[in-house]
Amino acid sequence: MTTEQYHNDFLNQLISIYERREAANITDWVFENITGLKRLERSLKRNVELEIDLIKELEKCLHELLKYRPVQYVLNEAWFYKMKFYVNENVLIPRPETEELVEWVVLDVRSTMYDVRGEEFGILDVGTGSGCIAVSIKNELENIEVTAIDVSEEALKVAKKNADTLQPKINFLQVDFLNESLWNRLGVYDIIVSNPPYIHQKEKEKLSKNVTAFEPHLALFVDDNDPFIFYKKMAKFAQSNLKPKGKVFVEIHEDYSEEVDKIFLAANFKTEIRKDMYGKNRMLKATRSIS
Repeated sequence: MTTEQYHNDFLNQLISIYERREAANITDWVFENITGLKRLERSLKRNVELEIDLIKELEKCLHELLKYRPVQYVLNEAWFYKMKFYVNENVLIPRPETEELVEWVVLDVRSTMYDVRGEEFGILDVGTGSGCIAVSIKNELENIEVTAIDVSEEALKVAKKNADTLQPKINFLQVDFLNESLWNRLGVYDIIVSNPPYIHQKEKEKLSKNVTAFEPHLALFVDDNDPFIFYKKMAKFAQSNLKPKGKVFVEIHEDYSEEVDKIFLAANFKTEIRKDMYGKNRMLKATRSIS
């Protein structure tokens, strides 16, 4: 079978479960990963017979994709902030909205403190997962100290793998952030950043199967009885572990920005909510207002 024939067959099968544009993007991504051919290169070789080993690899990918397994897990790769990260089902797939959170942190540091504080500047990433936030920030702001924590040992293995590959020096710690007795393992920081779990259990049925069946629920969902627990803990932690005029940057649920805002206002922070590329309230900055 030629490259073009197999590509068309692959695409047509994915269209059975994905919208055509998404199916086409996934098909191109898989073909580039497996064959090493970008779209233009593939078009020049469309009549070339595919090697049997490549067909077997493509068939294996297609089999997984048709079970709704995300392409990022099938290929063990996800692009974030212009870098390729290793991912598996122990970590969330990095989202474009989180890139906007990273960009906000980077621009804020550069415009206010970075040039003055230099190596004394410290950032804590709470619930690092794949390490995409910590790695991206460290690559942009090389002279700062970045500490990244997660409750999951398996997630930290992924984060460390990405740090080793992409080469920023980050301090990784396995810490259950909700357990206040463990906070003494952590230091005092200029910035705390986090994309914590914030999806309510009751919202599971609204999510697509490739999310609920494969992404780690520990990193996605919160208990409906206390859905803002991570924000409450961060506000409390920041009162003792954030330097004067330090800042907390968090990703938030679009439907509950007011609730999160009130948590930080009650803890004596000045707050700012920012919309994402889709016009949804997705990020919050809380600045410690005591000197």
